[in-house]
Amino acid sequence: MEKTLVLIKPDAIRKIEYILEIFYKNGLKIEQFKVMELGDDIVAEHYSHLLDKPFFPELKGFMTSSPIVAMVLLGDSAVSKVREIVGKTNPKEAAKGTIRNLYGTDLTKNAVHASDSLENAKIEIDRFFNIKR
Repeated sequence: MEKTLVLIKPDAIRKIEYILEIFYKNGLKIEQFKVMELGDDIVAEHYSHLLDKPFFPELKGFMTSSPIVAMVLLGDSAVSKVREIVGKTNPKEAAKGTIRNLYGTDLTKNAVHASDSLENAKIEIDRFFNIKR
């Protein structure tokens, strides 16, 4: 059993029941769940690979604009399964029926974040659940 992190972003928070249903139907279970507001520091840490990009200020503003849901999902091959379920980063390129295809609108407002590897899942789970802020 693997664990992975999923963030439901501000644009999709009102669709949470539908998003959770998709994960459940695919055999994933919620191990941890919380609603939280993100500060500038955690956004900068989480998206450190994008800090120098011209769109980062917009991304930061979006991610701090309202509460998000952070959750740890548990299941067989959870990282790859969740990545398949959420679809490509760009909702316009995401496969039909994926979460980003259904609920995302652009590269920033793409409904969810999902860890891209087991290593990053561990780091991101610590970031959002185990480290005291």
